[in-house]
Amino acid sequence: MRLTSIHTYPVKGCHRLDHDGAFVRPWGLAGDRRWMVVDADGVGVTQRDTTRLVGLRASVRPRGLSLRADGQPDLDVPEPVGGEPVTVRTFRNRTFPVPALPAGQAADDWLGALLGRPVRLVWLAQPTRHLVAGVRDHDTGDQVSFADAYPLLLVNAASLDVLNNWLAEAGEEPVPMTRFRPNLVVGGAPAWAEDDWVGRPLRIGDLSFRAAGPCNRCVVTTTDQETGVRTKEPLRTLGRHRNVDQKLLFGLHLVPLDSGPLAVGAPIVIDP
Repeated sequence: MRLTSIHTYPVKGCHRLDHDGAFVRPWGLAGDRRWMVVDADGVGVTQRDTTRLVGLRASVRPRGLSLRADGQPDLDVPEPVGGEPVTVRTFRNRTFPVPALPAGQAADDWLGALLGRPVRLVWLAQPTRHLVAGVRDHDTGDQVSFADAYPLLLVNAASLDVLNNWLAEAGEEPVPMTRFRPNLVVGGAPAWAEDDWVGRPLRIGDLSFRAAGPCNRCVVTTTDQETGVRTKEPLRTLGRHRNVDQKLLFGLHLVPLDSGPLAVGAPIVIDP
């Protein structure tokens, strides 16, 4: 088994960046989901709310962020420093808010024009806990980015092959891996092998991780990550084949136990 691709999403919900290598931090991959668009209540705006976010191309630059989108001028956004933090939540039902720094009016106006609604851009200067301790079988710890729940998401290429076979049998089009917005993709493992990794330590290259649990998929997987067009698949097919306790499972959450560089091609070993 080997790591076949690495991906980050500098702004939560934005278009992916593909990498040959990345640096693993306690809260996830460096540059991954440290920025988030929020509404007037300080609640994260994601692709669950608007598919327009697929058009947001964000890239990390030294001490800041660059924003691009069709029909809009490029915008460089510096990391905010010295400002007054605001309280934000990744989702409306989260009762554990976190402090973040506002990026400023220029970024807010730029993103408001892209999304067609008033929004703000915020930066998580210090990754921190945003889920109450004890609500998950495998706690995320005190350092998490603006990821939904866990620092990293790993998916298995062979599992996608099986899912696409099921879609073909149902007369549906296959879906690409980008629908599942992974950080890490593993090749060379049997389909659904990741189900047996839950709760176990694993090594990718020289780094150790804990497999924290399977990922319950949402409507974002039905969104074409290039066009924003939304359909009913693959959720409908996952509902027929991968429905466990009313959760539609695809992918595996990881919590880093080490920090350091990670590269495509690194071997993956599952500890007993």
